[in-house]
Amino acid sequence: MYERFLKSRLRTALSDTPVVLVEGPRRAGKTTLVRSLEDRTRSYVTLDDQTALAAARDDPVGFVRGLDHVVIDEVQRVPEVLLAIKKSIDEDYRPGRFLLTGSANILTLPRVADSLAGRMETLRLLPLAQAELHGQQGSFLTALYEGRFSAPDTRVLGDDLIRLVLAGSFAEALQRSSERRRQDWMRAYLNSVLNRDLRDIAEIEKLTELPRFVRVLARQSAQLVNFSQLGNSIGINYKTAQRYLGLLEQLFLVSTQAPWYRNRLKRVIKTPKLHVMDSGLLGMLCGLTLERLRRERNLLGPLLESFVFAEITKLATWAEEVFELHHFRDHVGHEVDLVLERGDGRITGLEVKASATVTPADFAGLRQLSELTGEAFTFGAVLYDGDTVVSFGDRLAAVPLSCLWE
Repeated sequence: MYERFLKSRLRTALSDTPVVLVEGPRRAGKTTLVRSLEDRTRSYVTLDDQTALAAARDDPVGFVRGLDHVVIDEVQRVPEVLLAIKKSIDEDYRPGRFLLTGSANILTLPRVADSLAGRMETLRLLPLAQAELHGQQGSFLTALYEGRFSAPDTRVLGDDLIRLVLAGSFAEALQRSSERRRQDWMRAYLNSVLNRDLRDIAEIEKLTELPRFVRVLARQSAQLVNFSQLGNSIGINYKTAQRYLGLLEQLFLVSTQAPWYRNRLKRVIKTPKLHVMDSGLLGMLCGLTLERLRRERNLLGPLLESFVFAEITKLATWAEEVFELHHFRDHVGHEVDLVLERGDGRITGLEVKASATVTPADFAGLRQLSELTGEAFTFGAVLYDGDTVVSFGDRLAAVPLSCLWE
């Protein structure tokens, strides 16, 4: 079993908050995490059990009545349970009473959005980060803001890097013995999520068209979102495409990356980017294999950028500081793949390059970001397929991708 670095934050939340929700995609390890707390006094109920599911749907208040110091697993299947929990908490505000897990972002559902405001803390558990897989605490964000990197101890380069990215980060897929077997798991996983979890959160038209919509969406990963193009792919309009994408975000399959800009900046692109959140799923959806990427190296760039976005997102979930993740692009083509803004306003930037060679031209976007942000700019790095940290001037360096899990 891999150590999940969110566990410390989870224990802290339970010590002072009545309700704690661990949310994340199905099979990310939420149940394993909450049951690893070794709290023998906490009972366990899962709404994947048909009897418990029927009882919760029939009488949510009666289902919750009498429960205390309990885990309720897959709570998104009956969102009304949250309203019953609110009533129970209002009567007894002791910390740690309810530990919930959910495979969908149920707080975006209108009927439950405000039910536990101020009473619940939400923690997000994504599939395994490379730092967790390598047994490292993951100090990349600290090193980035300090601008101090050293050559990584665990160096993954070339074909090994491609294999790592294509394998994804779901523990069950990683246990499969071959690329084909991992992709078979991912196909079955995606089919289950689209046909089961999606039905729990929405009534959706053209459900049979969703797999094709997801494949078209995957081809836009690491690109600016184009809702018209997404909609045209399955014969739906712009607004319906927005709704479908929003539902896939609720299931944590994809994420949109907001643009970075300031009100005084008039000539920057303000369209969000799209990322499929697991690089293994993304590779499967795009038909990418090690052999194909060897032949068509240009296809690695978007895959690698979405992989880095997901890794940084994971590192941020257990960091002490709060980070906002953006991208930057201006009207003349300067761009930065990932702009991190810390709670104190300090800014760093990351550019991702699927190459073993870095040139000064690769820092054009980071230099532009530095000029726009002034003293707030702390450091900028081009992450590349190499094993050496190379300075490219003040607060700029080429940094090996392997540093992500150091």
